[in-house]
Amino acid sequence: MTLFVGTSGWQYKDWRGALYPEGCPTRLWLEEYAAHFATVEINNAFYRLPTRENFEAWRERVPGDFVVAVKASRYLTHIKRLRDPEEPVHRLMSHAEGLGDRLGPILLQLPPTLRADAGLLDTCLGRFPSRTRIAVEPRHDSWWTPEVREVLESHGAALCWADVQSRPATPLWRTTDWAYLRFHQGRAHPWPHYGPQALTTWSTRLSDTWPATADMYVYFNNDPHAAAVEDAMTFARAARKAGLNPTRTPERLARA
Repeated sequence: MTLFVGTSGWQYKDWRGALYPEGCPTRLWLEEYAAHFATVEINNAFYRLPTRENFEAWRERVPGDFVVAVKASRYLTHIKRLRDPEEPVHRLMSHAEGLGDRLGPILLQLPPTLRADAGLLDTCLGRFPSRTRIAVEPRHDSWWTPEVREVLESHGAALCWADVQSRPATPLWRTTDWAYLRFHQGRAHPWPHYGPQALTTWSTRLSDTWPATADMYVYFNNDPHAAAVEDAMTFARAARKAGLNPTRTPERLARA
C-alpha cells in the first residue's frame, strides 16, 4: 500500500518563501516541489490540456518514484458534459500518456449543474483504456444512487471523496480497490486551512475503509497562503499514527 500525499498544482506565487526558497526561479519550481513531494495533481489541465510534449517534459523533470494525477479537460466534463466522449477521451489520454510510468489516476470532476445520468457515465468510462485509474467527482446530489455506484464499481473507478469546510461532500462509498480524496477548503484559522482533528478523522476513515494493500491518493486543493502544503504535512503525520504509509512531505516550511 502507498498513500500518495500531494497538492493540486505547484505553480502558486504565494508559495514563494514557504515551499520555495526566495531565490528559486519559477522554472525550477517543479523540481523543488518534487524534492518535497512524491505526487501532484495537475489541475490546470482542466482549463487547457497541455500538449503531449509538455507531459513528456514534466516526466523528464521529476524523479522515478513521482506520480502525476491529471484532472480531465473541461471540454469533456463541462462543455461536452460527458456526451460523445470518444474523441475528447482519446485526446486527453494521447497527451497524458506522455508521462509514461509517472501517470497516475485521471480525475473527472463533473459540473455542479450536471444531474445524474448513469448511462452517460457508463459510456464515458468505457472509452478509457482498461487499466487507467479513473476517479469521478460528481457535484450534484442526484448522483448518489445505487445505479451510479454500480457503474463506478463495474469500471473499477473510484468515487472521489471530497471535503468542503471539513465535511464530506460525497457519500463515503468504496467502489474499487484504491482511493482518491480531495481537500477543497477547511474551517481552521487562517483560511483556508484545515485543523488537525479534521485531518486525523480523514486519515482514520481511509485506514478503516481500505485494506493495507490499497493505493490511496490524497490532494489538497486549498492552495492560498500555502495552506495546502502545511495541511499535507499535518495529514501525513496523522496518517502515520493511523498506521498508513504516506509518501514524502516537507519536514518544515522555508518560512517556519
